[in-house]
Amino acid sequence: MTKWVYSFGDGKAEGSAGDRNLLGGKGANLAEMCSLGLPVPPGFTITTELCTSYYANGRTYPDDLKAQVAEALEGIGAIVGRRFGDPDKLLLVSVRSGARASMPGMMDTVLNLGLNDETVTALARDSGDERFAYDSYRRFIQMYSDVVLGVDHEHFEEILEDEKARRGHELDTDLSAREWQEVIGLYKAKVEEELGSPFPQDPQEQLWGAIGAVFSSWMNHRAITYRRLHDIPESWGTAVNVQAMVFGNMGDTSATGVAFTRNPSTGEARLYGEFLVNAQGEDVVAGIRTPQNLTEEARIEAGADKPSMEKVMPEAFAAFVDISQRLERHYRDMQDLEFTIERGKLWMLQTRSGKRTAKAALKIAVDMAAEGLITKQEAVARIDPASLDQLLHPTIDPSAKRDVIGIGLPASPGAATGEIVFSSDEAEEMRAQNRKAILVRVETSPEDIHGMHAAEGILTTRGGMTSHAAVVARGMGKPCVSGAGTLRVDYKTGTLTAMGQTLKKGDVITIDGASGQVLKGAVPMLQPELSGDFASIMEWADQIRRMKVRTNAETPADARMARSFGAEGIGLCRTEHMFFDDERIVAMREMILSDIEKDRRAALAKLLPMQRSDFAELFEIMAGLPVTIRLLDPPLHEFLPKSEEEIADVAKAMNVSAEKLRQRTEALHEFNPMLGHRGCRLAVSYPEIAEMQARAIFEAAVEAGKKTGSPVVPEIMVPLVGIMKELDYVKARIDEVAKAVMEESGTTIDYLVGTMIELPRAAIRAHVIAEAAEFFSFGTNDLTQTTFGISRDDASSFLETYRQKGIIEQDPFISLDLEGVGELVRMAAEKGKATRPDIKLGICGEHGGDPTSIHFCEEVGLDYVSCSPFRVPIARLAAAQAASRKG
Repeated sequence: MTKWVYSFGDGKAEGSAGDRNLLGGKGANLAEMCSLGLPVPPGFTITTELCTSYYANGRTYPDDLKAQVAEALEGIGAIVGRRFGDPDKLLLVSVRSGARASMPGMMDTVLNLGLNDETVTALARDSGDERFAYDSYRRFIQMYSDVVLGVDHEHFEEILEDEKARRGHELDTDLSAREWQEVIGLYKAKVEEELGSPFPQDPQEQLWGAIGAVFSSWMNHRAITYRRLHDIPESWGTAVNVQAMVFGNMGDTSATGVAFTRNPSTGEARLYGEFLVNAQGEDVVAGIRTPQNLTEEARIEAGADKPSMEKVMPEAFAAFVDISQRLERHYRDMQDLEFTIERGKLWMLQTRSGKRTAKAALKIAVDMAAEGLITKQEAVARIDPASLDQLLHPTIDPSAKRDVIGIGLPASPGAATGEIVFSSDEAEEMRAQNRKAILVRVETSPEDIHGMHAAEGILTTRGGMTSHAAVVARGMGKPCVSGAGTLRVDYKTGTLTAMGQTLKKGDVITIDGASGQVLKGAVPMLQPELSGDFASIMEWADQIRRMKVRTNAETPADARMARSFGAEGIGLCRTEHMFFDDERIVAMREMILSDIEKDRRAALAKLLPMQRSDFAELFEIMAGLPVTIRLLDPPLHEFLPKSEEEIADVAKAMNVSAEKLRQRTEALHEFNPMLGHRGCRLAVSYPEIAEMQARAIFEAAVEAGKKTGSPVVPEIMVPLVGIMKELDYVKARIDEVAKAVMEESGTTIDYLVGTMIELPRAAIRAHVIAEAAEFFSFGTNDLTQTTFGISRDDASSFLETYRQKGIIEQDPFISLDLEGVGELVRMAAEKGKATRPDIKLGICGEHGGDPTSIHFCEEVGLDYVSCSPFRVPIARLAAAQAASRKG
């Protein structure tokens, strides 16, 4: 018999932290906390394997599940001295999700389950607090109806707001027991009106409805979106956790809260979080009430008037501090904790490794290494390479004038400017139009996940530092200001009112996630300084990694930027990008459109000093580091004049008629230019192009070497080689030019000639091509196109459909297709080394900055990866992690 249910409670547990894949993160950590002797309400976990079975079998359960659940429920009852569904010894439970990867707010939860018209009176009797009992029942009806029955929670919010207004109450806590009973009657009537059947009273029906809802929520839209954004496989499934209820809403000696053992925004080593007196857990994260600070220090800093937990519940606070420190030491990582205090007694409801900003992750890792909790190698492994991108976000220039129109909580650092939008769909539309948006909401919900991803930043008028908006924004690296209570959002009119000013959709604002300020208009930004903890982690990563990290750059600005990020040379200089400026494009067009060699050479003579100057500057910036220069590669049509005005300009420069030039342009037209006359094919047809570029490279190397005192060893890359004789032909021209320049300058130049492997034939014939090639650079952008037979410019129209339907897991242009394209890379690397053991191997496609692809590059033994300047730090860290894993 398969074991589907694992119990925990009373200091014992059937699972542990190591069972994350089976029990999900929440279930595994509840079991672990229980085994550590911490105060955890007893419960049980239904495994992730059951979720997989549920979907594989038409959303049905195995026959033996009900008996296992019934037995586990009896076990909870035995520990707490109560029975589920028994009004004389009432046991209520919570039902929560728990995937192996944390997905905050994406799936469903039901609290207070087991309440009905009869048991609510038992709860009132047992607690001695009738108001608390009916408050709990109305919460249950609202949550269960929304999550399980599909009745929109806004119906209930509307009823409650109307009732509070009618009675002159401001807060939910102002309602009396009798008033809650009347609200409950209205809630139940709304359920019957919407569904045509009454709210379920049978606790067993309620339980199985909630279990089914949690499993079903694994496939809801927001969970699917979150999994896509965070690369979480659908096959992992979620567990379901059923626990005895403990109540934070039993009066002024009860509370609920969320905390982090360190600040998740800055990484500072002090307790960070919020709590609410007389509340349930959902109240804190939902942003319905403004939470209070945990510590007195935080309260003073925030200038808050409501007392801290440290002040109002000193004993529970001391116990919580002790437990939080124990858990951080036990897990050796910053923990995200949920707790409830029921009439002075502290209960732990969750611990997990806390989501944090990149800045915080770096500080926490460096500090923990200094504290001896983890090693330097573990510190490097703790940082998600992709998250480093967050550090490159701009911040507001301190000298900039700030037109402050509101202040909220600094929920996620960084600053962003954009046009106001009030819905997530609008944010997505703006992004599709390449326009920047700030998503402005009263509060975000999990349904807003797609809009938060599309927006530059998020602004909410309600919610605290642990609200949905704050947690998700930090995880995404998006700036966020939450709880800006002085702002008023009116969805109906599409307006934001701030300090007497009314802004509408499309108006530009700036948010500062570091200070919590909301600013009118666009504000000047500064790029961050990558020092301190970042520098420490990078230094440790550089000590660990084997592969070098170069950059793709052809402009001095990009080259300097890449050097500042630690690039160890240029792995791809696309020379064609140097020809598109106004002065050069005319000479380039003259060269292409000339139909005799003499005229082409005359045009190339104009380009030679420009190219030489370009290369000399790059060599000087790199000061002796390797620079790989790719000869002219793109289809000629990219340079051809298109408008009548452009044709007239080139005709005048060439002293020919516009009509003759138009005919020549048409003769060069190709139906499929990406598979046409480009790359080495150009150098074979027009060797004078390769000769000019080679001369520019060698003369620049001589010039830069003398200027810097560091000898330059250029690496000349011949693109699109598929046949050995193509490379032989072009290399012979390069060698001739090198010899001539050395004789003219009296300088010996060391150089390498290699090729870009971007055609399947080149990978298959790599052992032959390596006879002439001194290095291979894998151009995985084109290699992916030519292997799949799809264009990356057009593939986005159907690749997302493929991904959604499970045909592919990742867009192969974003993360290397290891099974197909990766096998070609592996084959070419092995064959190349067999012919030339010292052959230099690198990758220069977009995959050179993708952490998953970098791990593969380490596995197949490449010497370096090359990526865009802003991805150099990501590649350095990923290369270190890849080396650690391989070692």
